[in-house]
Amino acid sequence: MKQIVTRLCCAACALLLSAALAVAAEPAKPAAKPATPAASKVEPAKAAEAKKGEKQEPVDINSASDAELKAIPGLGDAYIAKIVVNRPYANKAQLVSRKVIPEPVYEKIKDRIIAKQVKKDDKAVKPDPKKK
Repeated sequence: MKQIVTRLCCAACALLLSAALAVAAEPAKPAAKPATPAASKVEPAKAAEAKKGEKQEPVDINSASDAELKAIPGLGDAYIAKIVVNRPYANKAQLVSRKVIPEPVYEKIKDRIIAKQVKKDDKAVKPDPKKK
């Protein structure tokens, strides 16, 4: 008789435990489906073509801000700091000749940069109209 009661208690506990686990478990959320499978493949391709078609303006290493230089892939904070400290540059190749950046990095970024020259008129200090 004890064995029957023990087995019934074990069976009841197992049923209660499995019911509690079933209630506590969250139902699986369905995965978000793209509108159409073909559209998801086409959009990245269009974006890549748009980037190729767009001619980006080269960044002037003599006047660009840190943020503008950071937008160039391959330039990290250390290289950007060196570029800014060693300004001005007569040409972009001076980044390598002055040992500001290594040759492989220059090869990656050379099409994205330019070294514009400051005009003599721009260098002259203009008098402040507020001072007398």
